[in-house]
Amino acid sequence: MPKMKTNSGAKKRFKLTGKGRVKRRQAFMSHILTKKNQKRKRHLRDATLVAAADERRIKRLLGH
Repeated sequence: MPKMKTNSGAKKRFKLTGKGRVKRRQAFMSHILTKKNQKRKRHLRDATLVAAADERRIKRLLGH
């Protein structure tokens, strides 16, 4: 059986943590930032974990 290819889009968007959880960036930080307050933008800068329901699917895309 051939090797499974890693999904290029997923490779750019997700990283695995040391414990094997999937880390992602938050949305809503690319444009239209003037109307968002500082607190909201500051919290959006932090990365967060993918929901447990989606984790298995994303790991498969990453080849894990």
